[in-house]
Amino acid sequence: MTVNRKKSLPLRKLAISSVIAFVTIVGGVGGGGWYWWKNATAPIQGDAPSSEALLQVNIPDGATANEIGQILAESGLIRSVTAWKIWTRWKGLSDSSGGFHAGTYQLSPQASLPDIAQTLWTGQVQQVSFTVPEGWSQKQMAAYFEDLDWFTAQEFLEATQTIPRDRYPWLPEEIPFLEGFLFPDTYQISVDQRTPEAVIGVMLDHFQGSALPVYQNRSGFEDLSLNDWVTLASIVEKEAVVANERARIAGVFWNRLRDNITLGSDPTIEYGLGITQTPDQPLTYAQVETPSPYNTYINAGLTPTPIASPGLASLKATVAPEKTDFLYFVARYDGTHVFSRTLTEHLRAQARIRDQQDAQQNSTNL
Repeated sequence: MTVNRKKSLPLRKLAISSVIAFVTIVGGVGGGGWYWWKNATAPIQGDAPSSEALLQVNIPDGATANEIGQILAESGLIRSVTAWKIWTRWKGLSDSSGGFHAGTYQLSPQASLPDIAQTLWTGQVQQVSFTVPEGWSQKQMAAYFEDLDWFTAQEFLEATQTIPRDRYPWLPEEIPFLEGFLFPDTYQISVDQRTPEAVIGVMLDHFQGSALPVYQNRSGFEDLSLNDWVTLASIVEKEAVVANERARIAGVFWNRLRDNITLGSDPTIEYGLGITQTPDQPLTYAQVETPSPYNTYINAGLTPTPIASPGLASLKATVAPEKTDFLYFVARYDGTHVFSRTLTEHLRAQARIRDQQDAQQNSTNL
């Protein structure tokens, strides 16, 4: 889970006279000052029901402490701007290294002035979450963020074409976009950071912290480039449904690459044509024979780019594949696969699965 940094607002250093003023007002003669302070810092809606809705307040970057007090008063969150000034003067003297944080907050009118001030002082900005599942492509992410109404799909896809090597110098030189490097996970960010660039940034940060060390610390595969690693892992991710088959599938692909056999991976065809096959509508021979840089039935080797965002398990399996003699596998449509060593075995497995699928459809139609 990744949380973005918050910007700290400067707070003016105050003279010792501010402390004297604070003591005079709060201490008060005969306790009157304390009564005023208690009332001035009390919640606006102290007797309101506990289900009272939170109020959203934005503290702009660069706002002074006095400006923040005015914003809170106008929003109906504090009773007294004077009391706010006293609190901020005291806080500034007792914690000169701290400061208020810009951002969007959800604050309760049932909270006292010191509680609200502490929330802003510690930067507890309003957070939102988003989840990118393993195996999603950039286009799926773009549609997801558009559905969340954060930004348009087009804005996100355009942002993925900017390769931020100034921040992430490890990104491969040859990639045209960030497909595969946007790490899948659940994230939390400030509501103010709901931009394509910020979302991409937290996902690249996570790739750098979680995935990149796997590549850097790999045992063997010294000649494997970063782009090829992520590309092969993305194909493994799209093919593997059952966790215990992931390393075996990676092993099959490594065997085929070694023997210069085309990978023959359906997901690469789907990616290249922008389609998704289903048990009822599998790929046609015409689609499999359609030329494309991503057609691994026609082209030997890997696809030009990753075809999805692989999860950590697929990335690890790609550099720790199962040692196997298998060269082929075919899906059973239940998430598992039948693995074969020869083309003859593979064709027989395909025929058996196709017959089982036809029989199941016929029984369903009866």
